[in-house]
Amino acid sequence: MKHSCPTFPAARLTGKSAALLLLALAFSGCVGPQPAERAARDRVEQIGRLLPLSATSASLASLRPDSPAADFVRYAVLHHPGVFAAYYDWRATVESIAPTRALPDPQFTFEADIADTLMTFMPGLMFDFMAPGKRTAMAREATAVSDIAYRVYVTAVLRTAAAARKAWIDLAYLDDALRLRAAALAALDQGAALADASYATGRGMGTLEDQVRLANDAGRVRAELAALADRRTAARTRFKSALGLAPADPDPAWPQATLVATVLPPEDELWRRAQDANPEIAQMRAMIDMAVAGIEVARQAGTPDFTVGLMADLKADPLMIRPTATITLPVWREKLAALRAAAAARRDASLARLSAEQLNVAAEVAQMLYMVKEADRMIAYIERTALPSYERTIATLAAGYASGMTSPAMIPGTRVMALGMEFERATALRERENAVTDLLLMIAAVAPAGAPLVADSTTAHP
Repeated sequence: MKHSCPTFPAARLTGKSAALLLLALAFSGCVGPQPAERAARDRVEQIGRLLPLSATSASLASLRPDSPAADFVRYAVLHHPGVFAAYYDWRATVESIAPTRALPDPQFTFEADIADTLMTFMPGLMFDFMAPGKRTAMAREATAVSDIAYRVYVTAVLRTAAAARKAWIDLAYLDDALRLRAAALAALDQGAALADASYATGRGMGTLEDQVRLANDAGRVRAELAALADRRTAARTRFKSALGLAPADPDPAWPQATLVATVLPPEDELWRRAQDANPEIAQMRAMIDMAVAGIEVARQAGTPDFTVGLMADLKADPLMIRPTATITLPVWREKLAALRAAAAARRDASLARLSAEQLNVAAEVAQMLYMVKEADRMIAYIERTALPSYERTIATLAAGYASGMTSPAMIPGTRVMALGMEFERATALRERENAVTDLLLMIAAVAPAGAPLVADSTTAHP
């Protein structure tokens, strides 16, 4: 809708009726789309062209086991029904702007005087007119509502991307964990075989206690392997759901990747982007814009509205024309003052919510940074201290076994402890990457390039 002024066939409006309607239209003014409304419509159309609204899974074949995480995340944000729901909610609010600023529908009227016979027969048309300033203010408020819906859509996209990334991280971690626990079980089985041979031959330092301990450790690791396998099955179901795929849909290519630590921007950059690009803060700011627009609507409530109409007596000769007009009288000052006070209170509440959200974001960023640093310290300790120490111990035990000074079962046992430290490293890396994902969500940087986000003048979304 490009214009809200009504149009009438010129052949049907002549003489006094045409003059009356032209005077009414000149007084009421015409309200066309504002730049913000046109920008909102262009943005929703642009994103609509990016989203595969048919929700087909044709691009599922493009995902391979070695595809990077960004490809899986991109598929999720382009196919998840939660993204579609947020998009259509946003589109509905954009489409609601034009009716808000449009003139009310004309009304057909009828009047007749009847005594013994039909004395007069007067059909007509009535038009309700609202001051253009009031309709403009209402359109601005509706545009602000659409901007809130856009921010909700952005948040839905980012949360979908974060869920897909976390599911990908969990699968990569579980594959690594299964590999490490399988290697630990193989080492324990090797140690048990050596202990059995030493105990049976009476050579070396093998004892029955070593056999019992190794058997218990092997049983525990087998139980852990079974639990990890069950967990991977559940993680694959979660990963499939994060991609927007139903249980009956074909399975995607399960990712086979090695977790690596994500490089983060400097802390001061993270803090700045958390305040500038956080989706929740952006939504709070959009609510402030809506509240400010609501104040203008409340101020315009004191502007009168009026109705004009024209009736024609089809029984009269000559034809009789009856013009009619009404005007509202907003004389209840207490009511108008209450409307303005309520709108101002909503604005103040929005400002307070923004301040509260900024405090929450600051606390969450600090918590996520702490978790990342804690994981980094644990990973650094394992890589630089623990694993090299185990490697030296294994070399020493191998030399001692060659000279008959140590039990052969000690070498696989020490290797199991080293694999346990690698398992701890994988767990710390998973926790770190989950914290990084939450941190990226807070700075609106989870979605990969090509995701259905559009940059605006205040926030650059990748």
